[in-house]
This record gives sequence, structure tokens and C-alpha cells, in this order.
Amino acid sequence: QVQLVESGGGLVQPGGSLRLSCAASAFTLDNYAIGWFRQAPGKQREGVGCISTMCGGTHYVNSVKGRFTISRENVENTVYLQMNNLKPEYTAVYYCATAAAALPLDTTNYDFWGQGTQVTVSS
Repeated sequence: QVQLVESGGGLVQPGGSLRLSCAASAFTLDNYAIGWFRQAPGKQREGVGCISTMCGGTHYVNSVKGRFTISRENVENTVYLQMNNLKPEYTAVYYCATAAAALPLDTTNYDFWGQGTQVTVSS
């Protein structure tokens, strides 16, 4: 079965940066779209962005444009989420997921999920 493992989360001060990783096994990332999502306490899981040809390369929701960057390392079969200028409201569990179709960036469009990695933005 497809397996996804997120890593790189932790505690960071406002304005700081983190780089999250999504490592895949049992499939080649080139054959799937990879989406990033987050879920804050008491809120629904929401899309952040995605990477694939069907995403137009990369796609981001408006709230994170200019702050977040998604990239792919094919040799390592890993997708990254670089997060800069972090705000306290970005505190959430961040997930990566796969889909045969990348858009719309909705949880119902994605089939396989990692367990998530906690990102806490606080002074």
C-alpha cells in the first residue's frame, strides 16, 4: 500500500521558517499529485497547495502565496513544503496526501494520507 511519512515539524517563533518533508514509498511520486493540507485545533482540514503537472507545476491557496513553496526531489522520492514568515495562526498539524487528480484542492479528492507533523508557531 502507498505510504507517506511527514517530518520536519516543531516549535518555531513568529517570523521563523520550517521545511517539512513528505517521503513516499510503494509508488513513484511522478505518477501522482501531492497535496499539502493542515488542520488547526477545532477547525476542519484545509488545503495549502499541491505539486504535479495537473496543478500547473505548483498551486497554492491565496493565504500562503509568497510564504510557502512546494518542491520535489525525484531521486529521493520526496516532496517538501518550505514555510517562511510563519504566523501563530499557522499552528496546525500538516499533512501530505496523494491524488490521481490534483484539483480542486479538497480533502475528498485525495486518497492516501500521511499521519501528519505538528507545527507550532509561538513566542
